[in-house]
Amino acid sequence: MAMTRELKQEFTLRITQANKTQLITILYEMALLYVEEAEEALDTGDKAAFKSAIRKIRGCMNELTSSLHLEYELAQNLLQLYLYVNRELVKASSHFERENLEHVRLVIGKLQESYRQIESQDISGPVMGNAQTVYAGLTYGRNTLTENITDPGRNRGFCV
Repeated sequence: MAMTRELKQEFTLRITQANKTQLITILYEMALLYVEEAEEALDTGDKAAFKSAIRKIRGCMNELTSSLHLEYELAQNLLQLYLYVNRELVKASSHFERENLEHVRLVIGKLQESYRQIESQDISGPVMGNAQTVYAGLTYGRNTLTENITDPGRNRGFCV
């Protein structure tokens, strides 16, 4: 499954409304989507698309790594897992093989499952403040989706 324009819009909307735990889960989800892209590129023999997908996964991993608070033991453990994933990505990129991607999928998938369970316990608000509110629903016609943005021009900008 490729990162389509619609998926990018969906991720953008989710990110603007996410708390810290949800942001991590979203990054894991994006990384797994890029793993799928890399596997599809392997299947078609498209080395350029494969390397592009690997770069995108590494971008997600870099963001996750930079957000760690290394003064905590749990963060140290996560750092080791993230470094392992990066090593597997380097191997996959240099050998153009699926096995290393399977290791990446396994680690990120387990982490995503864990963070999904934690999400329900995180009652903090969205990380981004001052983001536009979007309401979506089936309105103004049969079977058409209309998105409405409240206060489109007033007080715009993200506050983190």
